[in-house]
Amino acid sequence: EDVKEEFIEPINGSSTYCEFKGSAKYWTLNAGGKSSLNAAWSYPNPTKDFDAIKGYLAFYASKVDACYVGDEKVQAQSGDYYGGWITSKVVGPFKGEPGTRGW
Repeated sequence: EDVKEEFIEPINGSSTYCEFKGSAKYWTLNAGGKSSLNAAWSYPNPTKDFDAIKGYLAFYASKVDACYVGDEKVQAQSGDYYGGWITSKVVGPFKGEPGTRGW
């Protein structure tokens, strides 16, 4: 109910697999005359341990104009692999920066 469905469309055949959560589905965001491919992802049928995330969308901060936590604009986590939202209350180091693969 927080996302207006007329602005998102599923990307057929686009998925990844997480050993913990299961298969992720990707979404395109269309708003304001702009389109952002793979801007969001979801787990339509997550594993039992992650059933609470079923029906929710997660957005990449780097693939939209801006994301906020309260009044604070977030910084996108580098690399997009984790899709993290970094605020002044989150302390690094953060994966995704050059040289952090394999931690």
